[in-house]
Amino acid sequence: MTLQLLDRALVEEAAKKSGLVWVRGADAPAARALWHVWHEGAVCLVGDGPGEQPLPSLVDGGLAEVTVRSKDKGGRLVSFPATVSELAFGTEEWEAAVAELKGKRLNAPDGERMTGRWARECRVLRLVPSGAIESLPSGSLAERPVPSPATTRRPAPAALPRLLAKRRRK
Repeated sequence: MTLQLLDRALVEEAAKKSGLVWVRGADAPAARALWHVWHEGAVCLVGDGPGEQPLPSLVDGGLAEVTVRSKDKGGRLVSFPATVSELAFGTEEWEAAVAELKGKRLNAPDGERMTGRWARECRVLRLVPSGAIESLPSGSLAERPVPSPATTRRPAPAALPRLLAKRRRK
């Protein structure tokens, strides 16, 4: 019983301090980095709408594996299985979760109107820890990144240093 309480405390403290979790749905080929908030004993996520993070393979009533990373070092702190539940718009749970998520959403294109957009176009999920924490792996779990339309920086144009030097002289 004590170990279970310690496990819960570890999960809660790690999730509260980290702004990013790695989540792998039951059918997902790889884990995906997602921003979240810890609210009332669960990881809360918003996504699957325009301009929001994708939440593939996370279905209501399904299972997911959640890995919490260290905010300062980025290393794995704890992994645990979770039960996924989709919150229905207008319920007290939805309102409370969205109020917490709204405070953590950075660079929202629509500011104060984002909760209305979330209600119309997005899903709000709760990932409730549902089992014992998993032991840390002994080896690397590095994987190829999930395919994305995002690109890395391209090399700077050859003329850029000269243009910047001209600006400094003026």
